[in-house]
Amino acid sequence: MKTFMNVGDLGPLAQALAEAQEIKNDRYKYQHLGHNKTLMMIFFNNSLRTRLSTQKAAMNLGMNVIVLDVNAGAWKLETERGVIMDGDKSEHLLEAIPVMGCYCDIIGVRSFAGLTDREYDYAETVVNQFIKYSGRPVFAMETATVHPLQAFADLITIEEYWKRPAGSGSLAAKPKVVLTWAPHCRALPQAVPNSFAQWMNAADVDFVITHPEGYELDPKFVGGARVEYDQRKAFEGADFIYAKNWSNPGVTNPEDYGKITSKDMAWTVDTEHMSWTNNGKFMHCLPVRRGLIVTDDVIESENSIVIPEAANREISCSVVLKRMLEAL
Repeated sequence: MKTFMNVGDLGPLAQALAEAQEIKNDRYKYQHLGHNKTLMMIFFNNSLRTRLSTQKAAMNLGMNVIVLDVNAGAWKLETERGVIMDGDKSEHLLEAIPVMGCYCDIIGVRSFAGLTDREYDYAETVVNQFIKYSGRPVFAMETATVHPLQAFADLITIEEYWKRPAGSGSLAAKPKVVLTWAPHCRALPQAVPNSFAQWMNAADVDFVITHPEGYELDPKFVGGARVEYDQRKAFEGADFIYAKNWSNPGVTNPEDYGKITSKDMAWTVDTEHMSWTNNGKFMHCLPVRRGLIVTDDVIESENSIVIPEAANREISCSVVLKRMLEAL
């Protein structure tokens, strides 16, 4: 595996999930693969779970790890072509990238959407330059449009917590999984909901997306998922509720891209919302704004699985790095 950005890069999901369970049972089983190999983690944006889980996964696999915070301690990087570099950016990404590639074997990139130019963001301009010019395998640690390590961890978590009805048979029943928009005080990217939708569409689940009208995600990520604008109707009978805010994707109105066009607090997930479900589990990628996305009583309830979900980030990344190391 040379790149990892989308669910199709991983191959058959059943095999990947089995591999995740194998690694979870013995996190150091493949430590020999990373001996004398170096991972470079490049952060254009802040991180907690991604930074810690990716570094831990690499260490489990025996790798050396270099962490570069582009905005703290490195030269400011220019990402645009054809510019006169007479501002505060001292180095161009086109020189920096191949230099970075000289010092490592695998590169992870975290670069959020700017939320001002939809075409630029959805072209994945930054990460694609790493893929093209680094000469190294590259994986996404959240980019402008996708966060596959999170979505893979989400799927692992759903697989672990899904309890099939008695007598249903191993393939007879599917969990109902709902991705719900929730309000937020800041404009957030669509990367997490994009990837979650992409991965749930590829998984064996009954998948529903619910959000206010005008917040439609890009069709290439929505795929064949059912979109329900009535949040209560979407929640009915759900086994898993995945709450996440995203700013306006600009699908129905390009001028709204990256803007907050709704702050409807009726979409905040509270105990009443969860009462509409089938004793559903609550999920969120974290960090979460309490009182906006979800109430305290829901996220602190026994049905909240946000911490096991976060813990599985180490496992999802371990599978990805293992695959990349095997391909070196």
